[in-house]
Amino acid sequence: MRQMHLCGFLIAGPVSHSHALWRNPAHDTPFLALDFYLQIARTLERGKFDFVFFADRLGIADRYGQNLEVGIRYGDQDATRLDPVPLLGAMATVTRHLGLGATRSTTYDQPYHIAREFATLDHLSGGRAAWNVVTSMNDSEALNFGLETHLDHERRYDRADEFVELTCKLWRSWDSDALVLDKARGIYADPSRVHYVHHAGRWFRSRGPLNIPPMPQARPVIIQAGSSGRGQAFAARWADVIFTIQQTPDQMQHYYNAVKAQLPTYGRRPEDCHILTAIMPFVAGTRAEAERKRDAHNALIHPLVGLSTLSSHSNVDFSQHPPDVPLANVQSSGTQGLFASVLRLTQEQGLTLGEIGMVYGRGVLVPQIAGTAAEIADYMQAIVEAEASDGFVISPAFLPDSFEEFVDYVVPELQRRALFRTAYASRRLRDHLALAPR
Repeated sequence: MRQMHLCGFLIAGPVSHSHALWRNPAHDTPFLALDFYLQIARTLERGKFDFVFFADRLGIADRYGQNLEVGIRYGDQDATRLDPVPLLGAMATVTRHLGLGATRSTTYDQPYHIAREFATLDHLSGGRAAWNVVTSMNDSEALNFGLETHLDHERRYDRADEFVELTCKLWRSWDSDALVLDKARGIYADPSRVHYVHHAGRWFRSRGPLNIPPMPQARPVIIQAGSSGRGQAFAARWADVIFTIQQTPDQMQHYYNAVKAQLPTYGRRPEDCHILTAIMPFVAGTRAEAERKRDAHNALIHPLVGLSTLSSHSNVDFSQHPPDVPLANVQSSGTQGLFASVLRLTQEQGLTLGEIGMVYGRGVLVPQIAGTAAEIADYMQAIVEAEASDGFVISPAFLPDSFEEFVDYVVPELQRRALFRTAYASRRLRDHLALAPR
């Protein structure tokens, strides 16, 4: 039977896709405390998750109203984001198997730095590092790096292609047998097996080599979330795992087929790249109870907080549009896939901009699945067996509650059905994902 893969989604701050996360009525959410993240890591490893990854962005959201008033006042998705890589280093000390992923931007970073950062994490975690590649997407980020406007969509991906190409060259600059460590002869490494890369491209120049020996995984797992046509092509070329947000099983199937069909263009097989779709589960003893939990969560969403995040994601100031009518004639220079979904919802359901803001605040369009453990497992099983996804990114409504409930109730149900592992077979993330070295 085909088994699924599971990832835990996090943002190192007060919200995730759920903008109600920090308003948890059951207890405080200490998102600035290290122990909070260590507890989550232990829970996900107890649930035998493949990996956890942190989404990240490099600026406070101030596109809505052209100021930070709404985002900071109500706590949108960019109100606070800790740097996730130090958190992964700490998580590595309390886990032995859980894969550890963080976002780093190809627009506002350098390949040598990224190669070094994730090579270090891979060594110190015993082969569990993953890089979530993003191109960054709004002018708020550009202004933090001395630029007036963001690169356009196509050039962002052109730059990203070369960025990842160079990063991989740096990771390969040490042969697998370069490290000798012959204490008797005093030979540390074989210099003939350490290579300059001499990269000179449109966007980057680097002599290399990397100053870190070969990693346990040879190359960290690469995660990507491309959803536009250009983004899908980038993901099909580079990604080991693709994270996607699709609202319905039919849309999941369409995206899955579209991306998998592009893999042969880059000499890749369908099993070389796993597509994981996001869901936000609400688990309870009965469906009615689960739906009450979902509705109570959704009632905590402020009407403006979703519009602030949507403005940031799409690079559009929605304060200039009336909230009581549907969107029309709006172009996004930010995220293309999610904005296309917003327009589709507007057309199909006749939602006003204000209603779109509420939906976006509840979960950034991640499907909310409310039911018993068996019902949620039924939903997940049907999608995987239809080959509409290779697994799921679990997005929490509350922390650590949502992960604990999922691990305690849904994971055992998936295991009983032989849909998910009962034990880790290796420490390396590539092995969890059954991925060949690249």
